[in-house]
Amino acid sequence: MWWFAAIHANLLMLYRRLSGGGELLDAGCGTGGFLARLAREIPEARAIGLDANQTACRWAAEKSGKPVCAGSVNALPFADAAFATIVCVDVLCHRDVDEARALAQFHRCLGAGGILILNLPAYRWLMSRHDAAVYNARRYTKRQIVGLLRAAGFRPMYASYWNMLLFPLMVATRKLLPSGSGSDVAPQPAIVEAVCRASTTFERGLLRAGIRLPFGGSVLAIAAKPEYAHG
Repeated sequence: MWWFAAIHANLLMLYRRLSGGGELLDAGCGTGGFLARLAREIPEARAIGLDANQTACRWAAEKSGKPVCAGSVNALPFADAAFATIVCVDVLCHRDVDEARALAQFHRCLGAGGILILNLPAYRWLMSRHDAAVYNARRYTKRQIVGLLRAAGFRPMYASYWNMLLFPLMVATRKLLPSGSGSDVAPQPAIVEAVCRASTTFERGLLRAGIRLPFGGSVLAIAAKPEYAHG
């Protein structure tokens, strides 16, 4: 589906640019879509997944061939400085996640100089039936995410909205049309899928060129764990 294809491609682009090797954690890996794509496109990457849902863990392990364990981002079952990179997609927003505790856990489990890549849904005012269906309790601005990262001891490196071109359609679907029920992240007709993929591919080119998009349905943020603690 186009949204998952887009976020996985964005993550791979950032991982290729930022990673110096080492272990990667997909924190909140779901059924393993990103882990599977990582295994296909960067087979040498050493990665592990974690999800709170044990069924999702089994599917993710089968799909990706990577180790996956059950656990919460509120209390990661890993040693200090175990990872060089942590990727976390639409998890801090979840109703069962304590965002400050989760960020503290990411900080603990990253080695010095390690990289955190976050994706989160944008704008509190855009809360809708979709968020209720996927158990989102929060949506964020870019400034809020940067503030949370700084408060957790990270050094923010980059933040940008994305899914900008389709944003008016998202607003119309979620705020102006009859509410209905359930998430609108679902399979679409082939022509809609093609348009959405073309839109997000174009935006990825802008992000690759270093252009920060001024608005959008999601926020991508990158932060580093400082190599030296300040006394």
